[in-house]
Amino acid sequence: PVSPPPTRASLCLLMSRKAMQRINALSEADAVAAFKACCGCVKYAKAMESSRPFADADAMKARSDQIWGECGREEILEAFLAHPKIGDKKGAEKHGGKWASNEQKGMSAASEDTAAAMAKGNADYETKMGFRYIVCATGKTAEEMLAILQGRISNTPEQELANGAAEQNKITHLRLNKLLADMEAGSL
Repeated sequence: PVSPPPTRASLCLLMSRKAMQRINALSEADAVAAFKACCGCVKYAKAMESSRPFADADAMKARSDQIWGECGREEILEAFLAHPKIGDKKGAEKHGGKWASNEQKGMSAASEDTAAAMAKGNADYETKMGFRYIVCATGKTAEEMLAILQGRISNTPEQELANGAAEQNKITHLRLNKLLADMEAGSL
């Protein structure tokens, strides 16, 4: 008898297992670098590396949440500094490479007025809060990111540290998915 062709779900599961095997097999230095690309905090990256092997993507993300939840102000601010300012194309290449550039692609269609307002908003926010504005930019237009900034700038620095940390966690999850995809493709 001929076996039926594999389902899409079974193929995805096999690819995900292969990606996880590759992540688990990375050298210590390569794993730290891979996890640091997901979240720019060294403590986080080292803790993720030492938590391997992961059984699957869900276990990896659950451990990521736990580690991030244990990070304090200093580590959170370190992760924030690894991000380019929203709208800073040169910074996106420097800080986040291909991932950050793609995440902020909503800014590429910004009008001059919106781009100028974002630059001013970034500066005003950083002056008031003492750290960079962080938002999970994936899928957002420039206008949406600007509106979020304008809505959050009236918060206290403590509220914004918590808001930024939550946004960072969203970004980290997206980047862990990108890491898995890169591993599936064998491109990392």
